[in-house]
Amino acid sequence: MARTQGSGSGTGVDRSLAGLVGGVFGRLGRAGGLVFLLAGLVVSGWGAYEGAYAAGWAGTHGTLTVKQCDVSYPGNASRSSRKNRRPVRCEGTFVAEGGKSTDAHATVQVRQRYAPGTELAVQQTEPLTAADAADADYVQTGMDRAWRRFGAFFGGWVLTGLGVFCLATGFAPFGRSRVSFDAAWEAAGRGATRAALVGVIGVGLVGAGVSFLVSYVF
Repeated sequence: MARTQGSGSGTGVDRSLAGLVGGVFGRLGRAGGLVFLLAGLVVSGWGAYEGAYAAGWAGTHGTLTVKQCDVSYPGNASRSSRKNRRPVRCEGTFVAEGGKSTDAHATVQVRQRYAPGTELAVQQTEPLTAADAADADYVQTGMDRAWRRFGAFFGGWVLTGLGVFCLATGFAPFGRSRVSFDAAWEAAGRGATRAALVGVIGVGLVGAGVSFLVSYVF
C-alpha cells in the first residue's frame, strides 16, 4: 500500500511539473509571437519609410555636389566588419530642385567614394531647422536602393504573419513547444486565421523576392 501511495504521489508531482513546464512554454510561444509581430511591424515600417525617400516619392529632391568623401568606421567595429563594410560619408553642397533652397554643409551616407565635383541625386528627408544650421538629413536616391527597401517592407510581412500565428495558437517557433506545429496549424484552420496567415506570408515572400530581383535590374 505504501508503494502505491508513493507511486501516486510521484505521478501527481510529475503531472504538476509537466503542467508547469507546458504552461511556461505556452507563454514563451506567445511571447515569441509578440516579438515576431513587433519586429515585423518595425521592419515593414522602416522599409516603407526608407523606400519612399530612396524612390524620390517623399522629401525634397535635389543634387548634392561632392566636396569630399571619407570612410568612417564605428569605434567598436571589429576587423571583419571593417573589411566587409565600408560606410562612406560624402560632404558637399545641396541644391533643391528648382533652386528653392541650398545647404552648403550637406552630408549623405553612401556605399562608395565619389570624386570631388560629382553630382549625386539625393532626397532631403529632414529640412534645416535654421538658415545657418547643419542638421538636415539626406539619402541617396535610386530605384535599386528603393526596391531593396521595399523588399524589407515585404519581408516584415512574413515576420508579422509568424507572430500572429504564434500569438493565436501558442506555438513556440524555437526550442520545446507545448503546442505541436500540427496541432497549431489545425487550430488555425478553424477560423479565418489560417487563410489570413497564408495570404500575409505568401504576399510577403513573393513581394520580397520580386523586389530584390527587380533591384538588380536598375
